[in-house]
Amino acid sequence: MIVLCCLKFFVLLLAANSSQGATSPRSAAASSASVTKHHKVLILGGGVAGVIAARTLHENGINDFLIIEAREELGGRMMTHTFANRTIEQGPNWIQGTQVGNGPSNPIFDLANKHKIKTQFNDWFGSVSTYDASGNVDFLDVFSTSEDDFADITVLAGSRVDSRLVDMSGRTGYAMIGAKPANAHARASEYYQFDWEYAQTPEQSSLIASSWGNNFTYDTDQGGFSDDNRMSIDQRGFKALIQLEAQEFLTVGQRMFNATVKTISNSNNGVTVTLTNGNKISGDYALCTFSLGVLQNDDVLFNPALPDFKLEAIQSMVMATYTKIFLQFPTKFWFNTEMAIYADSERGRYPVWQSLDHPNFFPGSGIVFVTVTGDYSERIEGLPDAQVKEEVMGVVRSMFPNVTVPEPLDFFFPRWNSNPLFRGSYSNWPPSFFSQHLDNLRTNVGRLYFAGEATSRKYFGFLHGAYFEGLEIGQIMVKCMKKGTCTDLEQFAKVTNAMPYEKN
Repeated sequence: MIVLCCLKFFVLLLAANSSQGATSPRSAAASSASVTKHHKVLILGGGVAGVIAARTLHENGINDFLIIEAREELGGRMMTHTFANRTIEQGPNWIQGTQVGNGPSNPIFDLANKHKIKTQFNDWFGSVSTYDASGNVDFLDVFSTSEDDFADITVLAGSRVDSRLVDMSGRTGYAMIGAKPANAHARASEYYQFDWEYAQTPEQSSLIASSWGNNFTYDTDQGGFSDDNRMSIDQRGFKALIQLEAQEFLTVGQRMFNATVKTISNSNNGVTVTLTNGNKISGDYALCTFSLGVLQNDDVLFNPALPDFKLEAIQSMVMATYTKIFLQFPTKFWFNTEMAIYADSERGRYPVWQSLDHPNFFPGSGIVFVTVTGDYSERIEGLPDAQVKEEVMGVVRSMFPNVTVPEPLDFFFPRWNSNPLFRGSYSNWPPSFFSQHLDNLRTNVGRLYFAGEATSRKYFGFLHGAYFEGLEIGQIMVKCMKKGTCTDLEQFAKVTNAMPYEKN
């Protein structure tokens, strides 16, 4: 699975990481940089992709760069919130895939170990309770079948790749193996396997891409790291791993916080960005790590406009939304497992629950949270907090009909989709998105480069996708600047069908 993420939350376009720009760990206070000074490289966004690209430049002797971040700190979508006197994660929360023996290691796992980030194995599949509107009902046999079904569709996807067959939706893949969830228990179990990872439904998702996203991260036979998921419970925040990494090389003069980009002007001579306060900053080159959602919503304008092939790629991928809803109660009255599934008659209605008041996480905290995704996330963002709380509490009371459930002491959820710095949580690959679209999404436009989780073919939606893209695009830029080999990345002026459309 991917979780939140897909960041699972989450990551993450062009940067599972970037908020449009983030803070240097060297100073908690916002700083300013010269608004007239020219730099060799402008890095737009201070999330994982932006920081790793900056580190790559530094390691290759290029230090005339400036990270421009819209928020007051580095980390992008790795945002925290103080809740019930604990630091909780609004966005990305897990290291997804770690390492087996001497096999490949997840670079996020490596950074967490290096900077002593406190994490805990999260047992997504072995510590689960099940509920429906009547209360605690054991449908773990159905849940187990859903695990097998997901494994089977990844095998189907692999066989289609080997046979060079066209992609299809995840829903079609499920139907092809005979998996057609016919009741609330089956639908909720399927949601847990699929939607909770990709933040969209099987109907909305590519069968092949969702399968390789899973395999390249978790399946060691496919080059994946491991099937472990480790949850950050570090009270410095999960973001500390990228902030502490930046602290090793980044100076105050190499970053600007609280600086939101309004316009990016690109020419044969360089790139100039105009901030919302009217200030302009120029560079010989620029790396844009803004989220796919920001690019899709025209929150940043390009001058000249991006070419049609680039626009088609941007608009063809999806920025999905993954929302964690936190509640704190005076005392714990719920399940003793780490996870729980609630099967509502409406698919995707407050289905995945996790207890933080658990010996492995924050015992005694009174915190539990529920996750919604996709269209349901967008729905609740349009509602007042009081209505969302009322709905969630209705579910809680259905799950525990024999408990006098008190009102929560605290209640919180982020609004990722409506946040203009993100416009969602992380990217998802729809059935209509072709491999050539990914190339076009990733390619540079002259001196303007792009990187982030959404540009990763293998790891879209993951923090490690943002890491690898920041590293690789940074290396490509270094080669261009130091060796003069500045060829464009692969791109396709037209994404065409293998066979023409029939007209009769």
